[in-house]
Amino acid sequence: MARILIAENEYALREFIARGLEQRRHKVTQAQDGSEALEFLKTGKFDLLLTDIDMPIMDGIALALAASRDYPRLKIIIMSGHEHQIERAQGLSEVICRVISKPFTIARIGEVVDEVVSARKAGSKPA
Repeated sequence: MARILIAENEYALREFIARGLEQRRHKVTQAQDGSEALEFLKTGKFDLLLTDIDMPIMDGIALALAASRDYPRLKIIIMSGHEHQIERAQGLSEVICRVISKPFTIARIGEVVDEVVSARKAGSKPA
């Protein structure tokens, strides 16, 4: 079980991901944007941040940079449905563990999360 913070501005997608990860026995907290996610990071201990790139107030790239600076042990997965945003995220390999393209199935996001969480527990970086 991991403590996961999801930052996603689309309510239905955020709920969909949260339910799927909770079925895998993870403890999930939801934030509607990067700014709210940073506030949650200050008040709780998380193993993983799963963030969309395209969000209001603070996008996922800015969130990932701030979170990795303030919480260096936090694992970060970035998701996006826009190719140009995914290309921006590719340059952050020192900050993020994985980039996942939308659309995805709940099984796929669950597999990626489980892989990153397993690698964290083993002390390595996932492929």
